[in-house]
Amino acid sequence: MNIVTGTPSSSGVPAQYNLRYIWAISLVAAMGGLLFGYDWVVIGGAKPFFQPFFGIARDGLVNGVPGIEVNETVSGWANSCALLGCLLGSMVSGALSDRFGRKILLLISALIFAVSSVLTGWAATFQLFVIWRILGGVAIGMASNLSPMYIAEVAPAHMRGRLVAINQLTIVIGVLAAQVVNMFIAQKMPADTTAEMIRQSWNGQYGWRWMFTAVTVPSLIFFVGALLVPESPRWLVKNGKSQKALGILARIGGQAHAEKEVNDIQNTLASEEVQHVRFGDLLDPRMLKILCIGCFLAILQQWSGINVIFNYAEEIFKQAGYNVSDVLFQIVITGLVNLICTFIAIKTVDHFGRRILMLVGCAGICLFHFFIGLSYSLGFKGLGVVIPVLATIGCYAFSLAPITWVLISEIFPNRIRGAAVSVAVGALWIACFVLTYTFPVLNKNLGAAGTFWLYSAICAAGFVFIHLFVPETKGKTLEQIEKELVG
Repeated sequence: MNIVTGTPSSSGVPAQYNLRYIWAISLVAAMGGLLFGYDWVVIGGAKPFFQPFFGIARDGLVNGVPGIEVNETVSGWANSCALLGCLLGSMVSGALSDRFGRKILLLISALIFAVSSVLTGWAATFQLFVIWRILGGVAIGMASNLSPMYIAEVAPAHMRGRLVAINQLTIVIGVLAAQVVNMFIAQKMPADTTAEMIRQSWNGQYGWRWMFTAVTVPSLIFFVGALLVPESPRWLVKNGKSQKALGILARIGGQAHAEKEVNDIQNTLASEEVQHVRFGDLLDPRMLKILCIGCFLAILQQWSGINVIFNYAEEIFKQAGYNVSDVLFQIVITGLVNLICTFIAIKTVDHFGRRILMLVGCAGICLFHFFIGLSYSLGFKGLGVVIPVLATIGCYAFSLAPITWVLISEIFPNRIRGAAVSVAVGALWIACFVLTYTFPVLNKNLGAAGTFWLYSAICAAGFVFIHLFVPETKGKTLEQIEKELVG
């Protein structure tokens, strides 16, 4: 057993943390993030191939020149339809996880991931493709809600930030895995490929199907792992099962740690609220203020515009002068930058704190979005666009991407955490739907430069909000945070 001496327990004796056990159950929960990342981004690499297959992209005239003409409305729907499922999954999982526990919902999300990936990959019509993408979105919404919340509820205070950030790391690994799988599955196409050539090719008939189907294997691994993890001790105490919670917490940090944690959790729960999920409590003025902070951070994470780069990478890099095969390689480079910079967050979140990373990252995204817009405005090609895009992704990867999940998982009180997290994550997916669906329209009417300048202005407003309203939660137990924010 890997043990480390931690913070003092209620008896004054330092808790002995079982790091091997803590990391094991956190990594299993974080596999939900890996599937989330893969399933969310895989469509970016598959889009050039399934669009001609379903007739969304056809040979025609683009600005008076022969090229591939895309139905932007249908393309936007294909890209954003999964978000409806994400919203449904995040909202339903909040109430159900408070009622039935975190573990059973993790298992259900793993099964939905496995089933939906196969059905999406082998859909015969565009209508069925949309239905199964929405089902996959339900699994994404559930995982985005449950994984960080579960990790926050089992993690010791002094390492909670980095453990919850691990969930973002697995999201990034999933994103990168999807990009690499897409690149290796897709057979190289010539620069002058037409829509009909793509539709008749192996890529257009089968390649994109295997891109979606590949997520089945990690989904089943996640399911088996979720069978082995314990239930959240905070959920157990909330539902009158303190003895079970004591056993789990004792395995995490020893008996003294377990007794202190259970006592602290019980002190934050009114007896009449045990075993009840009450969304009405969120309207209490003290709760509403915290909920507004969580929802704003969730919306800011999306309206910062980064997911546009991932979901519409093909269009962005084509405008920068790259062909289809080069685009897939450039997309993998964005995934590598995302992965490397996420490690910065994991290393620093429990050292520097949440606020400073959010402020620095938000300022950086604002600045580099401005430069992306300037690059398009001045007609730059190649690295003139790629460098500010990669810098923007780097800033996002160590700030808004992981730290938003950390804050959402820890600022809400024990008795309403499931409900509150589901509302905040629901706001995130609504914001993501708006962002993804509106980008083609904004890009057409404002141009690439104007669109990225708009995202820059949003990040500037986010910087001000974070500076004024977001609390620092580094090194505090969930119960300490609750007392400071709610009383």
